[in-house]
Amino acid sequence: MTEKTTKKRTTEEKRTDEDVIYVGHKPPMSYVLAVVTQFNGNGSKEVILKARGRAISTAVDTAEIVRNKFMKNAKVKDITIGTESVTNEEGRDSNVSSIEISLTTN
Repeated sequence: MTEKTTKKRTTEEKRTDEDVIYVGHKPPMSYVLAVVTQFNGNGSKEVILKARGRAISTAVDTAEIVRNKFMKNAKVKDITIGTESVTNEEGRDSNVSSIEISLTTN
């Protein structure tokens, strides 16, 4: 006999990978399209942009383009910055800056 337990979901637990956009080396407009699609197509109330290293400036550009040109009602809810330790192919550890920008709509 198996026991089934149910757990109430809070807004923190509801976050899925669909709501997270990982920013890399593509042009900012590629990520702007992804953010706008998440808000309009999937009905998400919150989208998180994550980036590391040189891609941080692209993530900031993306958030600003979304806020100022495409979705005037989008607001920056939270910005988290940090440092991640990454091991390269030679086995050496190096520190890489990271950022998470949380965008919300009304």
